[in-house]
Amino acid sequence: MTSAWSCSARLRHNPIGITGFAIILATVLVAVVGPLLWRIDYADQTWHRLLIPTLAHPMGTDELGRDELARVIHGAGVSLQVGIIAVLIAFAIGSTVGVIAGFYRGHTDAVLMRILDVAFAVPGLVLAIMIAGLLGPSRTNAMIAIGIVYAPAFGRVVRGSTLGIMNLPHVEAARSLGASDLRIVARHLIRNLIAPVVILVTVYLSTAILTEAALSFLGLGTQPPEPSWGSMLNTARSYMELAPGLAVYPGLAIMIVVLGFNFLGDGLRDILDPRLREV
Repeated sequence: MTSAWSCSARLRHNPIGITGFAIILATVLVAVVGPLLWRIDYADQTWHRLLIPTLAHPMGTDELGRDELARVIHGAGVSLQVGIIAVLIAFAIGSTVGVIAGFYRGHTDAVLMRILDVAFAVPGLVLAIMIAGLLGPSRTNAMIAIGIVYAPAFGRVVRGSTLGIMNLPHVEAARSLGASDLRIVARHLIRNLIAPVVILVTVYLSTAILTEAALSFLGLGTQPPEPSWGSMLNTARSYMELAPGLAVYPGLAIMIVVLGFNFLGDGLRDILDPRLREV
């Protein structure tokens, strides 16, 4: 209880973390409540094309006469869904590999780390494009591709933390007393891995959203007519002089959400990292 209160107090005195949390909360509310409040269908083409912002269409309409605000709102849900699921895939794969490598060490560690080294040798976006291209353009395949690309980062962090935890006196004592591997992982590893993993998740959520936007921009992510901020930017290239807002609105949305996750990650790092806590 005392730890929870102290963590809450540190959060209240962390403006960056609070700002990030507020941005993410607002984005979630837009994705969940937005379609209920703004009932225009994002695929409805009954309005004039390239309208300037009005009360009826606060962000105007696109090249096909679709309401831009409705498409930005729907794009928020798409980006959050892809980011969360992709990071969960990366977390599941990377954490499993990292725990196995750090727990058993030796040849197992060497083989798994060399595999991660090979994955790190390829630029992340290039690897995501290659995987998404092989699997085929779709939102599901984009999530799988992003998850595979960022799994090595989770593997490295979890492996390093696992090595440090396994050298702690109480963990070595548990092993010497004959505790099973599963018991050690459940009672000692998981609770000590929560802090670095939570920080990494918030950081890579922003990166996953950026990667999804890039894949959709290239036609490998969310497919039309469903809107994605990346695909909206791709379409807006041809209308920059006639309707610059078509690029400004989704671009600002991407920037704000990415900043929000980065701010939240910085705030959580300041709260959860004991070394920074003492500074």
